[in-house]
Amino acid sequence: MQLKNYLLLLSIFILVCACKELDPNKQIDEGNVTNQVYKSKEIGWSIKIPDGWEVISKVQNDAYTEKGKEAFKEISDVEVDVSEVKDLISFKKNQFNLFLSNSEPFKETFEGEWKQNNAQIKYSIYEMFKGQGIKADSSVTTTVRIDGLEFEKYGITLYHPNGEVILNQQIYSKLINGHIFSVNINYNNEKDKKVMEKALFDSQFRR
Repeated sequence: MQLKNYLLLLSIFILVCACKELDPNKQIDEGNVTNQVYKSKEIGWSIKIPDGWEVISKVQNDAYTEKGKEAFKEISDVEVDVSEVKDLISFKKNQFNLFLSNSEPFKETFEGEWKQNNAQIKYSIYEMFKGQGIKADSSVTTTVRIDGLEFEKYGITLYHPNGEVILNQQIYSKLINGHIFSVNINYNNEKDKKVMEKALFDSQFRR
């Protein structure tokens, strides 16, 4: 089974540092940003970056990738090939409230393979947090519609040893145009969560 596009989901393992104002078009692997609106040609997706939120730099996204690879290898002893993963638009309010998106080519060899892949990703993330000594709970996978398209969604909650919630993650995924397209919303408060959810659910997909 192909295990694809898990790197986006491992971003909690590093903190996001402050950075200077960036040219957003230099921070993505595919698509373009004009007047705060990102458009991906491969996915056919467009989304408006919320006012006051900062685009996450390519350097930071690369750091997420490397940290995710290290954490995954610690629990599985498997070296993961990320050469085809593409960073799409990612933005943040601060180090705990981030919107991350990426894509990776995925060709199904049988119907429903990508859903099996998603289930394996969810299990692997839970095991990874467990292996790092972090208590985590995951929610049941559900389906939601964004601009009429059906996405798989599940959540993960991370806890401090004293039982307090450290961070929440919402993960959305869909096989579209021959790519696994994923969005990860990290948040520690309802206000910023709602801003990111609105941006995602107001986004559009070209038919």
